[in-house]
Amino acid sequence: MSEPLPALCLIAVPGRRRRTLELCQETEKRGYAGIYVPSPFGNMSMCEALAWQTEKITFGTAIAPIYQRTIVDFAQSAAMMHEVSGGRFRLGIGIAHGPSHVRMGVTPGKPLGDTRSFIEKFRAQDTFGPLPPIIVAALRQKMVALAGELAQGVIFANACRSHMGASLGALPAGKRSDAAFFIGNMIPTCISDDVEAAKAVNRRTLTNYAFLPNYRNYWKEAGYVEEMEAIEKAIADGRRDDVPKFLTDKWLADTTLFGPAAKVRDGVAAWRAAGVHTPILVPSSAAGNQMKAIEEVFATFG
Repeated sequence: MSEPLPALCLIAVPGRRRRTLELCQETEKRGYAGIYVPSPFGNMSMCEALAWQTEKITFGTAIAPIYQRTIVDFAQSAAMMHEVSGGRFRLGIGIAHGPSHVRMGVTPGKPLGDTRSFIEKFRAQDTFGPLPPIIVAALRQKMVALAGELAQGVIFANACRSHMGASLGALPAGKRSDAAFFIGNMIPTCISDDVEAAKAVNRRTLTNYAFLPNYRNYWKEAGYVEEMEAIEKAIADGRRDDVPKFLTDKWLADTTLFGPAAKVRDGVAAWRAAGVHTPILVPSSAAGNQMKAIEEVFATFG
């Protein structure tokens, strides 16, 4: 029996929104496990389009920052998508990052408390019809545990495969083995026979995350203390251009997928073996834009 296909991350970039929806329809026809849409360029709007423009595939936000809308607005939109799609929509939520909070003009509180409050208030909205499952974005174990307590799934981004067992240890054993409980990870992916070029693409993709304290704290927890402390020193010294060189090949192989098609397929299987039910490929290309990257994924997985 062949391995099930992974899910895909797709972003409706301005000027390519119709083409992106066409790619989503192609993703559905090919039997991929789902489509998950990150926050840039209006992921709630794209998911509403997917509710109408697809028929069978599961889709969701990955993630919608909880400070971006009012609870009522989230509930109205989510109930609409849940109903129209026949229950295929997943509301992935998270606290996002410091730069996002600045752009949104919000002052967040405690991540765990704010997430718990959001879920409780969202679930209390009972005038808009049934609401979709909630998936909680998490990195460290306390948020993973909260997802296991209150949500229908947990989603990681840029997690380390070697640390996934420890992370998922914060879930009840029944949730870890329950196919109905979503466990996903957004994995930067570059498919190319030129391994060095593919690594360089993923390193560029993740450099911005290395500037975020919450990610560095997670990667320290995952065992990359020396690398993260070197990055923190470079930032403190004003040597921002030095940050990528501390994202080592070992760390990159633990956090991303890169290289020839067969290696990437094996990597997806390894993520499943590590406990991630739904690996979500975040495609980039060493030879073009997102459109080219999706072509490379389709060629790799058929």
